[in-house]
Amino acid sequence: MEENLNHLIYKIRAGDTFAFEQVFRQYYSGLCSYANQIIHDAGESEEIVQEFFVQFWQKRESVEISTSLKSYLFRAVHNSCLNQIKHQKVRENFAQNVHRENPDPESSQANTLDTKDMQKAIQKAIESLPPERKKVFMMVRYEERRYKEVADLLGISVKTVENQMGKAMQYLRKALNDYLSVFIVIILSFIFNSNR
Repeated sequence: MEENLNHLIYKIRAGDTFAFEQVFRQYYSGLCSYANQIIHDAGESEEIVQEFFVQFWQKRESVEISTSLKSYLFRAVHNSCLNQIKHQKVRENFAQNVHRENPDPESSQANTLDTKDMQKAIQKAIESLPPERKKVFMMVRYEERRYKEVADLLGISVKTVENQMGKAMQYLRKALNDYLSVFIVIILSFIFNSNR
């Protein structure tokens, strides 16, 4: 059985989509159930497993499996779940910190005005980015696309996407200097997207 799985791995590395589909069909539901035991969210579990298989296929030529294929798949999904939990905690801590800084409900009207000002500032800053940089930024930040996907769609290298995002973030940091908390949110989103 394991010999057959090793043969499938060899075929997958060679780009055999049928072999990949076999592995996907054999392990998908089990991996989703396993992920759900960790994060207790069926929909999120499916997304994690789907994203793992996408990355597995994209990186198939460089994948190193020192244990059995089954052990590798479950360990990889386990790690993805832990990363998801870690990211969720960062988001929750940030939301709690914002709430602690602005707990007064009477200030909600002022906060609404501040929010409108911040939205205008963000929009203005993004609009002033060079066209190609703006396109890359929008695809990563708002369309939630991975760097590799953006690179493929625009016909540029992943390194170029990284450089454009780095320059966009540097510019936005200066442009949104008066709205530090907003920039922190953008940074967090940037980190989460770049790790996808």
